[in-house]
Amino acid sequence: MRTSRFLPRFPALAALLALGLAVTTGCAYRLGPSSGVDPGARSVAVMPFDNASFAPRVTEAIATALRGQLQQEGTYKLARHGDADIVVNGTVKSVERLEQSLQTLDSLTTRDYRLEIKAHVTAVERGTGKKLLDQEVQGHTMLRVQSDLPSAERQAMPLLAANLARNIVSLLVDGSW
Repeated sequence: MRTSRFLPRFPALAALLALGLAVTTGCAYRLGPSSGVDPGARSVAVMPFDNASFAPRVTEAIATALRGQLQQEGTYKLARHGDADIVVNGTVKSVERLEQSLQTLDSLTTRDYRLEIKAHVTAVERGTGKKLLDQEVQGHTMLRVQSDLPSAERQAMPLLAANLARNIVSLLVDGSW
């Protein structure tokens, strides 16, 4: 097989030709929201979630994480309830701690837990009342217990809320509505 002596001498040219081939064949990467909504064209208000679980102060962590995730993602801009195109609220159904691994020298003591959260989330178009999202959403994180389980859970709560917020925002942005 004969190789070209021209391309190895000019690697930038080879990369440019490969990029040109990818663009002309339709394999280009599209920037921006995948839902087709122009960034910042619609606004969303995050209302405080109700708490039907036994986890204290989890709703504040969720609201903070959800607002931060919406700002970071950029498809929607944040607004107050009266000014928003879409209103998001929900109910935390459960926060569970599931054993994952035990201490190496003590088979009765748990070392790692998986924290799972389940929330029923709704997103309603304020002008029309149309439900854009009405489903249960889950989030999770890992928790390693060092000496004090309640302190470890308190420290893991923002991570758990952030994972749930990412899943909610993904559904809002890439939803099939």
